[in-house]
Amino acid sequence: MIKSYVMRKGRYTTAQKKAYDTSGEKYLLIFSQREIDFKEIFSNENGVTLEIGFGMGDATAEIAQANPDKNYLGIEVHRPGIGRLLWEIEKKSLCNVRIIEHDAVSVTQKMIPKNSLDAVHIFFPDPWPKKRHRKRRLIQRPFTDTLVSCLKQGGYLYMVTDWEDYALHALEELSASCALRNAYETFAQPQSWRPLTKFEQKGMNKEHVIRELYFIKR
Repeated sequence: MIKSYVMRKGRYTTAQKKAYDTSGEKYLLIFSQREIDFKEIFSNENGVTLEIGFGMGDATAEIAQANPDKNYLGIEVHRPGIGRLLWEIEKKSLCNVRIIEHDAVSVTQKMIPKNSLDAVHIFFPDPWPKKRHRKRRLIQRPFTDTLVSCLKQGGYLYMVTDWEDYALHALEELSASCALRNAYETFAQPQSWRPLTKFEQKGMNKEHVIRELYFIKR
């Protein structure tokens, strides 16, 4: 199977490791072939937003803190980032965040019930800029079809990237889904509730244009 990610090397700090070891049991979900019962894992019936590739989790924690009446499920394979988000969860006393440390394709195919998500957030996915690597890009069919099947009617898919080529490619792929409609003519207006991340700031420092896509399930 072609993977859309690589295991990045990065400094795994003492604080991140401690958070992973002490809080992982409470907030980490183990990958399985069984669909998640969101009511069971969150102990409420609030809507669920799935975030794929949350990086260091800064935006995830900030959004979750601002929306205690919503649940957030993050997928990430980078352990330092997972440790950092677990640290943020404890620091901010967040009860509405859970994490799966696994490949997003397998998780959405096996663990996410159909028509169950209020939203899917994908902020700054790996752009795989080299032409020979574009087959690894996350936002393309058939994976986009899987994501659509997980969304409730009226649910939205929100992607942000600082790579123009990837933005155009994703716009084409999402527009090709008859089950989605673009909430804007082409690219979306910036959503005021989405926090600015360090990764985004780095792109802006390089004079990359931030492009956003916001599609709603019909």
